[in-house]
Amino acid sequence: MSLDVPTALLERAEAGEVDDAAFVDCVRQSLPYAWNVISQVAADLHATPAEFADHAVPPPSEAERGQLLRALASDAIRGGLERHFGVKLAFQNCHRVAAFHPSAVGGDHYQAFISPRGQLLNQSPELRDC
Repeated sequence: MSLDVPTALLERAEAGEVDDAAFVDCVRQSLPYAWNVISQVAADLHATPAEFADHAVPPPSEAERGQLLRALASDAIRGGLERHFGVKLAFQNCHRVAAFHPSAVGGDHYQAFISPRGQLLNQSPELRDC
């Protein structure tokens, strides 16, 4: 299961649409490691004029790795986080997360990060099973 959904939020979802704030709060509470990684990379990005900021530290355990994978593999979760933080997220392997300014999408740094070449260059034997 990706998220721990409180009963009240599930009832709201069953009755109709749920706003981004409630959804993102559920993500924050359910996936604290992923939330911390993404909030930090977003804060790093907003603190500099750079086109992107990234986090490339392997998670401390499989539980944290799973949180990051669940957050970034879900279109709904990733989209909610991108809207909340005002960034475009990109992901390589099981741990390398980058936040880009939306205006940088399509630019050289973004294209290099999401390219097959970028993926291949970010490989190493110790990350093979991540």
